[in-house]
Amino acid sequence: MIGIITDSTCDIPEELIEQYGIIVIPQMVIWGEEQLRDRIDLQPKEFYERLASDPVRPHSSLPALGDIQDAFQEAIQRGAEQLIVLTVSSAMSGTYELVKNTAQSMNIPVSMVDAKGPTMSLGWQVLAAARRREAGVALDGILEQVNKVREQLVQFVAMDSLEYLQRGGRIGGAVKWAGTLLRIKPLVSINHQTGLVEPASLARTHTALVDLLYNKFFDKLKRGRNLRIAVLHGNVPAEAEQLAKRIQTEFKPQELLVNITGAVLGINTGPGALALCGYAED
Repeated sequence: MIGIITDSTCDIPEELIEQYGIIVIPQMVIWGEEQLRDRIDLQPKEFYERLASDPVRPHSSLPALGDIQDAFQEAIQRGAEQLIVLTVSSAMSGTYELVKNTAQSMNIPVSMVDAKGPTMSLGWQVLAAARRREAGVALDGILEQVNKVREQLVQFVAMDSLEYLQRGGRIGGAVKWAGTLLRIKPLVSINHQTGLVEPASLARTHTALVDLLYNKFFDKLKRGRNLRIAVLHGNVPAEAEQLAKRIQTEFKPQELLVNITGAVLGINTGPGALALCGYAED
């Protein structure tokens, strides 16, 4: 029995988390005096609504040690004899190292995976692991598939402003835009080798930004027979669904997911952001 654990930045739709028995460690959001567990104490829609009205700016924090330990214990209670733990990029967060250190006190083997990215960059790797496990693949085969998926992943994020990325401290290579007027709308990509944010392009209008997101994503994506694509959004579901319909019509992917991004990513991308993340399975 192989247990699979991830953290709440994965942004996997809840029905798939339940379907595959994935255990999720909640990241923490600090909002004034409040300490809130991502997707438990603070749901995504609530987060974006509050972000628009609350003058106090939130920031993210590492998961609580107790929540990490609880996740390990839950997996063991479910019968796990070995664990795969996949976390958000270690270049963006200390979560990987914290969980890795905690794993050393476990009395079962733990394989750690640095996803080298956030949101569904992590999520697709987690789902790949869960699906290989369901198929009866052994540990080495699961990890091999996860690594293969990560090598093929493409992720772009379109934001209405650079403000939140700067405030969140996850600006990476996009720091070269730090002096740019806020009316310029940035498009960034995730480098799945370094695990960092990289600048991709700039737009002056939202329509132009969405077109850039779409075109650059599919220009970089290897066109295999089985595309798995996620559309992520910062509380703009109608626009995300419209983008998903466009993708379905033109590319007919094997799997197409739409989900709202959680607070931890939202702190860095802001309301109204859109992201595309996916890979070609074959």
